[in-house]
Amino acid sequence: MKKPLLIENGTLIDPSQNLNRGGRILMVDGVFTTVDPSDGDIPQDCEVIDAGGCLVTPGLVDLGVELREPGFEEDETVLSGSHAALAGGYTSILAASSTDPVIDSHGAVEFVRQKATEARGARVYVVGCLSKGRSGKQMAELGLLSEAGAVAFSDAPRAAPSDALLKRALEYCRMLGRPIFDSPEVPELASGGVMHDGQVSLVLGLKGLPTEAEDLAVARDVRLAEATDGRLHVGPVSTMGAVDMLRRVKSRGVVVTASVCPHNLMLSDAAMRSYESRFKVHPPLRSPRHVATLCQAVKDKTIDAIQSGHMPRSREKMMNDLDQSPFGISSLETALATAATALVRTGTLDWIELIDRMSTRPAQIASLDAGTLGIGRPADVTIIDPNAGWKVDPSQFRSTCISTPFAGMELIGRVRHTIVGGELRFSG
Repeated sequence: MKKPLLIENGTLIDPSQNLNRGGRILMVDGVFTTVDPSDGDIPQDCEVIDAGGCLVTPGLVDLGVELREPGFEEDETVLSGSHAALAGGYTSILAASSTDPVIDSHGAVEFVRQKATEARGARVYVVGCLSKGRSGKQMAELGLLSEAGAVAFSDAPRAAPSDALLKRALEYCRMLGRPIFDSPEVPELASGGVMHDGQVSLVLGLKGLPTEAEDLAVARDVRLAEATDGRLHVGPVSTMGAVDMLRRVKSRGVVVTASVCPHNLMLSDAAMRSYESRFKVHPPLRSPRHVATLCQAVKDKTIDAIQSGHMPRSREKMMNDLDQSPFGISSLETALATAATALVRTGTLDWIELIDRMSTRPAQIASLDAGTLGIGRPADVTIIDPNAGWKVDPSQFRSTCISTPFAGMELIGRVRHTIVGGELRFSG
């Protein structure tokens, strides 16, 4: 049985309750029980964490993580990925269906859930395939996947290629109460692309990924969401055109949500001048104008959430020539600090807004019982030192993948403790 846990001397940050003040919070039997308990209300066997100088926030929630198991354990496993999530302050992550075999059956969902239980890392929620075999040809057994525990459906990082399939799935998922996540891209336009299609790619002689490939896919997605009144999440997005379309449909009251990766908020395509595969991400690093637009869209809530974009690939795979290396980086352990450096340090967001985009809103989008410090809710907590500067050292990652665009870079914001269900599972 878990001991009661008290966090004191910190600043409580909870966007769901508009809470931003000093205080302490008590957890008993895995749930929040009291804010600012009197000394007489604290059990004698209570463990105490001194959060002096730190922020006490709801545990972070990530809407899309590739854990790669089963089939690609050389890249990542449920064990390594869920513990990397803890180190990054995440208490809940959604596992993508990009495994082998793919997650399009009851057994596949159960396999990942069982592995997560054994790992005792962050909570792992399963995203089932949108199409059978992730082939994009026939809708998967969404009802059975939902019964097995899948919380959403997606073929990400592949886009949903069939308009008819996506429309049918949006209509069907209204009955299930589950969202569909789409990684927006027109494959025919993006085929063979390595980086953002622009002046830098022209100078470097690298095939570009045009913004139109994303813009047209977002336009299709939001129009089908409007037509079906289905629950659609688009992301991660990376272009000004995508932001413009999202802003327009939201102004008409269309219920569609979107996310962005922190590296797309901080770095531009100029980083690719190094020809290093650690900057090869998907969606790609765009030009500075796109970066500025994305940051503003996070501020005004056109973009609802920030997701890590964790796409781990083994060191051997990333050692190929740039055009042969796969897209992918390890980002669970740097996402919070990257977002804080790009948005909080620049004054674009304050900390309560950042926690909203990385915890409260993602939890709402995925319909998870998370993203809050509310009494009676699961006691998932991230304790953050907002002023701590640190240098990214990939050799210290808990993730199997050590490819990161931030190697050697100074970031701000350090996770000190991560608590899942009232249990301290990470101390940094």
